[in-house]
Amino acid sequence: MTRYPAIFIGHGSPMQIADGAPGRSFLERLGPDLGKPKAILIASAHWETAEPAVSGAARPETIYDFGGFPRAFYQVKYPAPGAPDLANRVVELLGRAGMRAHVDPQQGLDHGAWVPLRLMYPDADVPVAQLALQHHLGPEHHLKLGRALAPLRDEGVLILGAGNMTHNLQDAFRKMSAGDPNAPTEAWALAFDRWVADAATAGRFDDLVHYRERAPHARMAHPRDEHYLPLLVAAGAGGEGARAKRLNDEFIFGNLSQAAFAFDAPELLAA
Repeated sequence: MTRYPAIFIGHGSPMQIADGAPGRSFLERLGPDLGKPKAILIASAHWETAEPAVSGAARPETIYDFGGFPRAFYQVKYPAPGAPDLANRVVELLGRAGMRAHVDPQQGLDHGAWVPLRLMYPDADVPVAQLALQHHLGPEHHLKLGRALAPLRDEGVLILGAGNMTHNLQDAFRKMSAGDPNAPTEAWALAFDRWVADAATAGRFDDLVHYRERAPHARMAHPRDEHYLPLLVAAGAGGEGARAKRLNDEFIFGNLSQAAFAFDAPELLAA
């Protein structure tokens, strides 16, 4: 059985699935490069709960948790099967690590999950369970979540963290209103992105956890943590001391990093 790396990706907006969208071609290549897993566990920045939770719906709905986009994006479906058995296994593993967790039988796939998965696995034939974030518990908690779930990688499960390496939408919206997706990348966004990449590729997990105090322009890059936390889930799932390989370094609208990393990657993803 294939042992998959733990992956962090920039999930982008629903516009990511449009023809010619920045970042689309990378995700379209990533799925075939990885191969087809037995199941996918994806931690999206757009589902938060008070305590760890995982979706257990047999047929998860496609959730349209966004506004102001063209009507066509509210008609897109990603009819992948759910993964109830995987959900129960997640609860078991988290319980062994001392973390109380539950299965949510109703939760569907939000856009942080279905947008990248639709590009990576367009046939929607891989069972998917979604993992919730607990923003109030901080980065170290999410690193521990990932570490507790690392055994899934030996069971044919692909663990994905879906967020964005930088996520200052107020600044990005100004550029979007100007209609320039290829605006020059700003210095603060580059500095933060490079700092995180250096820490991830060197295996400096303590720096990744304490990025607020140590990274340049951390609060500019992330006014709130939720799009950063999936990186910690992937890093933890990669295993103690696992170094990352950078897979993508695109920016859109001048500050939104679409960086992607593979933790404990096989040779097929060698840089």
